[in-house]
Formats: sequence, C-alpha cells, structure tokens
Amino acid sequence: MQAPANAAIGERRIHGSLRVGTAAYFGAFFVLSFASAFLLYLDHEKAGFTLLFLTWAIIPVLAATDRVRFDGKRLIRDGIVPRIWRILNRSRYWLRLSDVEQVDTQTVRSLRRGGRVMYRYSTTFRGKGTVITLTSGGEAYRRMVRNVLPSVPAEVMDGRSLELRDYLLTLSDLRVKAMSSEIPSVDVLESSVRKRLLRRKNDLGGKPSDPEKASHLRRLANELRLSGSLPQSLEAFRRAALAAPPDGWLLLEFSRCLQAFATVERDDRVFRRSQAMMRLAERRAGTDADLLARIGETYVQVGDWRRAARVFRHSTEIVGETFLALRGLAEVALREGKIAHVIHNFAAANRLATLPSLQRWTRGEVEYFSRINSDDEYMELEVSRVNLLDSVDRWQRRFFLTSMIGFPAILVGLLIDAATVTNIGWSVSLISLTGWLLTGFGKRMLEQRIPFEALSADDS
Repeated sequence: MQAPANAAIGERRIHGSLRVGTAAYFGAFFVLSFASAFLLYLDHEKAGFTLLFLTWAIIPVLAATDRVRFDGKRLIRDGIVPRIWRILNRSRYWLRLSDVEQVDTQTVRSLRRGGRVMYRYSTTFRGKGTVITLTSGGEAYRRMVRNVLPSVPAEVMDGRSLELRDYLLTLSDLRVKAMSSEIPSVDVLESSVRKRLLRRKNDLGGKPSDPEKASHLRRLANELRLSGSLPQSLEAFRRAALAAPPDGWLLLEFSRCLQAFATVERDDRVFRRSQAMMRLAERRAGTDADLLARIGETYVQVGDWRRAARVFRHSTEIVGETFLALRGLAEVALREGKIAHVIHNFAAANRLATLPSLQRWTRGEVEYFSRINSDDEYMELEVSRVNLLDSVDRWQRRFFLTSMIGFPAILVGLLIDAATVTNIGWSVSLISLTGWLLTGFGKRMLEQRIPFEALSADDS
C-alpha cells in the first residue's frame, strides 16, 4: 500500500541517514560572503556585517539539516530547504524503492595518497520525476548503500551501483582481509605492478585449479578496487586468475580495474591491455546475457560505442532479446541519431520489462521519442533546449573561471592602494558571479524535458 505524500517522517524506523552533498550550499556561502565583503568595501558596514553574520550563521545550519533518510521502503529528502522548495513547487520529497526506475553511480577521483586513489561516489536514484542523490563521505554513505541497494532490483542499477552493493567495505576491514590473504602493501607493489601488467607472457591460468581460492581473491580484488587500492587489487586479480581458469566475469572485472589504473597513471599501454582483456571476456561470456550486457555497458562508459553495439547485438542473436541488451541498443541508437531504432528498442524493452517501474520508464521513453519523431515543432524545441543547455553549461564554467581572475586584482589593488585596480577586480568578479548564478538557475530549468502539454496548450 502506498504511503500518503504527507506522511510523517517518523512513522517508520529510520534505517539510515546521510547528509546531502554541500556543493550548492558552499556556492551560496561563497557568493554571499563575497557580497558582504563588497558591501564592507563600499563602507556599508551595517549591511555588510549583517549579511556576513546571517550567511555564516544560517547556511551551515541549512546544510547540516538537509539529509536523505531511509525508512526501509522509501528514500526521504528532509531539511529546511527541501521543505520550503516542496511547498513552493508542490514537488514530491520521497521515493519508494518500488518506484525506482534508474540507479546510476558516478565516480570522481579526488586525490592520490601514497599509491592509493581516493574515490568519491555519487549514487542517484530516479523515479516518477523524483531525483535523490547519495554522496559518499564516510561510514554514513556505506551504511546507506548496504541498507538501500540490496532492496533495489538489479535491472535498474548500472554496473558501478552493483559493485557498490556487493563489494563496498571499510578500509580497516580491507586491511585485515588483505593481510590474511598475504597481499603486499601498496608501497611494495607499486614499483612492480606495471612490469607484470605489460609483460607479453599471458599468465592467466595454467596451474592446478582452486575455484574456492579464486572466488575469495576475486571478491577481495573488487573490494580493494572500490577502495582505491588499485595495485593491491590488480595483484589480487592476478592471483585469482592463476588460481583457476578465469571466466568472463573475472576478466570483465579485471579489465575494469586495469582501466582505472590506466586512467590514474595516464598509460595507454595498460589501457590497451584492458581492452584486450575485455574482448577475451566477450569470447568467454558464452550465453550469459547479464555478462554480455555489462560488457556492453562498460564499452559505453569508455566511449567505444561501436564495440558496445556489437556486444548488445551479439547478445540478442545468441541468447535472445533481453531488457538490458535492448536498453543498451536504444542508447547506442540514440547516440547515432537513429530515432526510429530508439523507439523500436525501447518498445521491445517495455514488452520484456517485468518491473512496473521499468515498464513505466520505457513507456515514457517511447512516448517521448515517438513525439520527437512525428512532431517537427516539438523536435525543434527539444533540440534547441539541448543545445541551449550545452551553451549554458559552457558559460557557467567560463563565468566561474573569470570570477577567479578578479580576486587577485582585488587583493593586489588593496595591497598597493590602487583604487582603479581594486574596482576593476570587484567589477569583474561581481559580473562573473552574477552570470554564474543565473546560468546555474537556467541550467537547472533546462535539464527538464519540455512537457507535451505545454506544446498542446500553445497550439490551442
């Protein structure tokens, strides 16, 4: 039974709580602090100090209270700003797991420390027009992932989200497991791992088979990869491949680890090795439709659309049509601009979808692209929207970079007591920050598709 939209947050026991990403709040804090400094520069001390006090007192509170909670069935966005926003636009602030249509995880490499890469994960849940994002930053994120993702069907999750569900551990637990498996430290492996990767001899398998050991090492390798300990992960994958003849899943995961290592080290040779291993995973996939779909998805992530299309088509030929393969073919067709193929593949995926949320999503995609294909006016509007969104995104980045140029000018002008230089710096920064804010709001509006009803209303 669906819970009412105005149900109290405390009606169910909270299974996890995570603070929302603070990027937007930090931007507001920075802009308002800059405006306070400008008022003080103009000798409006009362207004400047008042705005500065309110900024430093209120923004941190708003950021601290903006959280995502999980009550066992729903993800709930709660906080002062979300409450005000849902009153203004009457938006829904919660998302039932049964209504989730897509879950995708983005990975950002934040820094590198002692041979280990620090990753930040951003997991986004979409369904019924509601978008809720979980951002990593500590144990709270791991707890939310462990509580939420096992309750979400695998069909709606991308490969990274599935890996987080299965392999995300704390660093302390990983150290214990690595030591018990006699995996050397990152410092020991960093100097030798590249030589082992690039040697021509293929050492995948060939020794007496130990499937249990291979399975244990494969799991450890994936856990190490998600934690950013790439040299240790590669060593664990290598030992897993030596313990037993590697199957397609092990080769795919080994390849993804090589891709991550090649990106960090900026090494094209390692990347080519990862692609060769991916092709080997294709050959050993057999009739495993899920594996073939995930291989195709990995090709999409690295931008090899031609190879991705080949894998998706191969899956439909030898296994038959599956939801994941058809969804992949629809994405490839969209990339190639073949709208008729996009409609056909999404319609076929809709017939195969077993979840109501996926049936609703694919039906919406069919309606959207069918309208684009049949209505020239709507297509022109949507093309204009997407082009404008790209332009606004570029201008937002330019405005931010330009605002950074004004700050040194302000500082230099104040130090050498040059009013002209200072005024130029203030003008450049103020204009740029204003443009940055306006383009941010415009980008938020342009990300939404134009509803069919808006065009119908215009026609009437």
